[in-house]
Amino acid sequence: MDLDTHRIAPVSPSDRLLVVLHGRGDSHRGFTWLPDALRLDGLGYLLVDAPDPYYDGFSWYDLPPHQAPGVVRSRRLLDRLFTDLAAGGQDPARTALLGFSQGCLMALEWGGRSEVALAAYVGISGYLLDASALQHELHPQARRPDWLVTHGRSDEVLPFDTTAAQVRGLQAGGWPLRFEAFDKGHTIVPEEVDVVRAFLAHRLAL
Repeated sequence: MDLDTHRIAPVSPSDRLLVVLHGRGDSHRGFTWLPDALRLDGLGYLLVDAPDPYYDGFSWYDLPPHQAPGVVRSRRLLDRLFTDLAAGGQDPARTALLGFSQGCLMALEWGGRSEVALAAYVGISGYLLDASALQHELHPQARRPDWLVTHGRSDEVLPFDTTAAQVRGLQAGGWPLRFEAFDKGHTIVPEEVDVVRAFLAHRLAL
């Protein structure tokens, strides 16, 4: 099984790539606005559809308390995706990963354990399945200052305090996560996009 992907070419010729993972019930179509919002002409996009049908969209894993099998399965699918990208000539050092909600969890759960060292990771409005387990299983490459996690203080889907506590625990354990809070619900706001833009531009030398 392979993940369905949809490419958006950079405005200017470039080998920089942002892989985007959507949230539950969404699809790649939910992030076709992102290139215009980020305004990084030298950045291409690979919008990924999760594997499981969910109403009009897709899901990366099942609802609580049955998330774990789907998370493990989807991590393996991301392993295959990034292996295929590298085999096709895409340099991991010129690649970033961004996930929203369920996609945020997948970006953190996969990126923290993977031996693949991407240039940057962005997790928006998500959480972790088991922060303690991930802390113990962190790959050495994950302990680099290239992680940005954002969350809304008024998130009505995933409580801010839960995610903030998970991040604090991981930071205390030596994972250099940069955490930014915004006055928002379970969405993405313009001031957050500005922070993500600056972060990606720096990490990808755009």
